[in-house]
Amino acid sequence: MARQMLRPMAPWPLVMLVAPVLPVATGGGGALAWTQSPVALAGLLLTLAAILLRRAAPSALAEAGLLLAGVAAAYAVPLLLLGRGLVPGAGLWVYLAGATLLLGRVLRLLADADGAARLAGPALFGLALVLLWEILTRGLGVPAILLPPPGAILAAFATHAAELWDDFGQTVLTSVVRGYLMGCGAGFAVAILADRVPFLARGLLPLGNLASAIPVVGIAPIMVMWFGFDWQSKAAVIVVMTFFPMMINTLAGLRGAERIQLDLMRSYGAGYWRTLLLLRLPCALPFLFNGLKINSTLALIGAIVAEFFGTPVVGMGFRISTEVARMNLDVVWATIAVAALTGSALYGALALAERRVTAWHPSFRKR
Repeated sequence: MARQMLRPMAPWPLVMLVAPVLPVATGGGGALAWTQSPVALAGLLLTLAAILLRRAAPSALAEAGLLLAGVAAAYAVPLLLLGRGLVPGAGLWVYLAGATLLLGRVLRLLADADGAARLAGPALFGLALVLLWEILTRGLGVPAILLPPPGAILAAFATHAAELWDDFGQTVLTSVVRGYLMGCGAGFAVAILADRVPFLARGLLPLGNLASAIPVVGIAPIMVMWFGFDWQSKAAVIVVMTFFPMMINTLAGLRGAERIQLDLMRSYGAGYWRTLLLLRLPCALPFLFNGLKINSTLALIGAIVAEFFGTPVVGMGFRISTEVARMNLDVVWATIAVAALTGSALYGALALAERRVTAWHPSFRKR
């Protein structure tokens, strides 16, 4: 990217110039000035040097790397001071605010880049959120019962790794996978049947809207009463939650073929099933993947909520409800993190499969 095409940097990160006149931290001996903390002073000077030298960078990517070094120094200083038992002062918070604004410049530069550098932007944004979470919760003294820092959650991962793995196996590998396959498969099959017999579609669509309005906390205890406390009741909840989204998306996709394409298939003498396999289902692939992606998160939510109403002594929902009662919020957040990572991984895998399978589709080429 040419240097002359870059927008000038906004002046807001320079708010950190106010930081040296304010105390950097407080400790047992009172407020500390920047000159009394060599680590904090070195970090501030490094960040300011990165801002001054950015104009000499030969490219936008080089400028982003230079500014990122300054941001990293700013985020490291509070963690180092907190590790020494000091409480961040007003000057340190101003410095951190300026560095966060500077991070916005880095993310904009990476968003305009090509290749792997562009993918680094979302990763840096997520890492910055985690670091800010750690700094703010520890620096402001937020009680762990309200919001534990990420460090405590990572420690809970290590301490309760075996329990979290058992919960993952029970909830995801046993309940979610089975319920997801049954719900999506049934929704797809019924959509094909409703497409073949149109009056079924007119009758099932209102039922789909009705079922979508039923809260999962309403159907979960009923399914537990019907199918027991094991995975069958969780799979039943997942089937109810995933059946109609899959059916509706499949029906919408089957109607996506253009009339001229259907007329061409008729001119070739193709019947209903041949037209369905060779034309209508390929055209419906974006809708099918849309239903699969929506259901990947709905299935996980449904299984966890259903476990609140009865489950063997294992499972993510069981772990959350039990550890909340024990005030072990770090374990609760660790379980939530496992669920979030699992849902993101499932969604990402389906999105990647969609990219590979439907790269030829006109709707995908327009993205």
